[in-house]
Amino acid sequence: MDINWYGLSCFRIRERKVTIVCDPFDKSIGLTMPRLKADIVTVSHERPGHSSLARITGDPKVLTGPGEYEVKNVFITGSTTYHRHEENQRPERNIIFFFDIAGYTVGHLGDLGETPSKSEIESLNLGEVDVLMVPVGGGETLDPTRAVEVIGMLEPKIVIPMHYRHPGLTAAWAEGLEPVDKFLKELGVPAPEPVSALKLTKGALPDETQVVLLDVTQ
Repeated sequence: MDINWYGLSCFRIRERKVTIVCDPFDKSIGLTMPRLKADIVTVSHERPGHSSLARITGDPKVLTGPGEYEVKNVFITGSTTYHRHEENQRPERNIIFFFDIAGYTVGHLGDLGETPSKSEIESLNLGEVDVLMVPVGGGETLDPTRAVEVIGMLEPKIVIPMHYRHPGLTAAWAEGLEPVDKFLKELGVPAPEPVSALKLTKGALPDETQVVLLDVTQ
């Protein structure tokens, strides 16, 4: 199974018989997403940086809300969480998705901003999490400290940081996000060498949590 990152929170998870695209974006973030054929598309929330289907081809099943789904032998759990918000603000909904695909459990946390409670995590009945895509850039999403807390709760084998300041974003987007270095420092790990894609094999999964940085796929 391969995982590619296209910027911000957009990923393609591709297994031999099925392709999933998470949080496809439009040009408003500064990047142009390539055309991607998908069987399943997940949308964490209805903002242009996370919900544009303009570059998606095929006839995908589009998931935008909480629930349990089965599409092409992929079992998917969507759960309601929220962006980070001030006490007097109405919280904006965010859906986190977990995929049971080809023997792996892969999670995409969208724009999660508030640390879930222990009971909320337990209600997902996840077992071991193999790969977790985690927002780490702050703003309305998890800042480095909260991101580390969530990673500690879910104990994934592999963490892929997302939704942080990176080249190609507009100034408005970049100014609202921290670079990934702050998260790595908070987690207490050196910066790994970025790779073009994550290629997963069961025997190669680490025993302890490992961070994988992905280059933006053009």
